[in-house]
Amino acid sequence: MTRTPLRVSFCGGGTDLPAFYEGNHGAVLSTAIDKYIYVTIKKHGEVFNERIRINYSHSEQVQTIEEIKNEIARECLKFMKVDPPIYISTVGDMPASTGLGGSSSFAVGLLNALHAYRGERVSAGQLAEEASYIEIDRLNQPIGKQDQYAAAFGGMNLFCFKPGGAVTVEPQRLANGTLTKLFRNLLAFWTGHQRDAGAVLTEQKANTMSKMDALLRMRDQAYRLQKLFGNGSCDLQALGCLLDEGWQLKRQLASTITTNDIDAWYDRALQAGSFGGKLCGAGGGGVLLFVVPPGRHAGVRVALSSLREVKVGPEVHGSQVLFLE
Repeated sequence: MTRTPLRVSFCGGGTDLPAFYEGNHGAVLSTAIDKYIYVTIKKHGEVFNERIRINYSHSEQVQTIEEIKNEIARECLKFMKVDPPIYISTVGDMPASTGLGGSSSFAVGLLNALHAYRGERVSAGQLAEEASYIEIDRLNQPIGKQDQYAAAFGGMNLFCFKPGGAVTVEPQRLANGTLTKLFRNLLAFWTGHQRDAGAVLTEQKANTMSKMDALLRMRDQAYRLQKLFGNGSCDLQALGCLLDEGWQLKRQLASTITTNDIDAWYDRALQAGSFGGKLCGAGGGGVLLFVVPPGRHAGVRVALSSLREVKVGPEVHGSQVLFLE
């Protein structure tokens, strides 16, 4: 059994796409959070009619790997050359398509579990690269690499994406209490809108050249945030302004990133006292994240009472094997 964290990306999202970083290196500052995807693998019982059973939001019972409809599960099994009979079960703390990197966390967690099933120990970097290969190269998803790296490494990191696909990882060493203080001043709300990230990112990829100035500014915000965290003060107003600036830029990248509802909720939060925020993930739905000092929490919660609040905290570990028999 493995446990793999989801993530919140603060700045630089979109610059991890090959369409951007192959010409200009990308940078994303993100943190893993205490919301997880759990993957369990075991040898399937011989008395069952099917040789492969996979349980997620659906249940699949098939005889061959090629019949599996869950694309990530199918390609991971083929890549790892794990033969049936096999049973795979996955459960998560959040629904799919929330903008918190769930698909990549599943890929990382499944690969980690398959390696453990085969008696292998692998590094976080290998897990991140293998998950990226599965999603980007084998499944041709129009996504970047930030989610796979956040899930594999855990903690708060500055990820730099270089031409050619190399990724550097800079763990952020915050002063004592800074990370705890940060999360005490964050409020997250589930919009209830699940979206197809692929459709949003396909349009964004097509717009890369025409939106290059905005993307360069978004990349530079990751370094500005690194500097802000590095001084140890955790200036909440400055953080909120930086996230708001990034959100305004991100809204320009594709027509499907925001909606009238999302804009209305965002404006209500600002009017109720938030310093700023963003929509997590590719856009179109998911989780809204705001920087709000504790004295203003009640007002923002009232303003967004139609949404469900999601309690989030930091997670220092990446994908872990919890149980191995």
